[in-house]
Amino acid sequence: MKKLIAEFIGTMWLVLGGCGSAVLAAGIPDIGIGLVGVSLAFGLTVLTGAYALGHISGGHFNPAVSVGLWIGGRFDKKDLLPYIGSQVLGGTLGAAILYLIISSSADFSGVGSEPGAFATNFYDANVYGVNFGMIGALVTEIVMTFMFLIVILGATHKNASPGFGGMAIGLALTLIHLISIPVTNTSVNPARSTAVAFFAEANAMGQLWLFWVAPIVGAALAGLVYKFISSEE
Repeated sequence: MKKLIAEFIGTMWLVLGGCGSAVLAAGIPDIGIGLVGVSLAFGLTVLTGAYALGHISGGHFNPAVSVGLWIGGRFDKKDLLPYIGSQVLGGTLGAAILYLIISSSADFSGVGSEPGAFATNFYDANVYGVNFGMIGALVTEIVMTFMFLIVILGATHKNASPGFGGMAIGLALTLIHLISIPVTNTSVNPARSTAVAFFAEANAMGQLWLFWVAPIVGAALAGLVYKFISSEE
């Protein structure tokens, strides 16, 4: 139970911190944090969450991470579904808190139905001046999640330098966002995508399937590859 609570809190923090930075702070004229700031925010939520809660639950905060660690032989199958449930519920609480904050504004009239509203993920949408289609989104999410899991599996390996895993993982997630925000608004995390989609219009829910399938495929491939190449000696 303690592990599930840790995953719940960590995923809540990731959604509130990462998506909150995008919704509350990114678009302010002249002083907003922009896409670089949002990328850093997502990385910082994982970094801080990993050091705060990783010793309790492993600090997954992401269904794709749990799947990749299971495929890679680092996680017990019996805990997989409970972890995923806790992550989705925790992320949803983070999104609900964010919704309560923005709805308190006198100018609030709903989160909107346009792609990317409320930090939702998307494809086939000209949000940042270029329109990437479904294939581009699939490739991006699969490859980015693959590399995220390669970093996680490597940084947490028993032969890795101790104490630096959280930093490497947080910086990897920052880099992933710097690359892929214009393509999909960056998911690599089905719980993060689902949480904000609950509060958005139908567009986000209609495309949500991709942000479950692609990250899980990428994570599973990484688990297989790293299990093959890593030395247990």
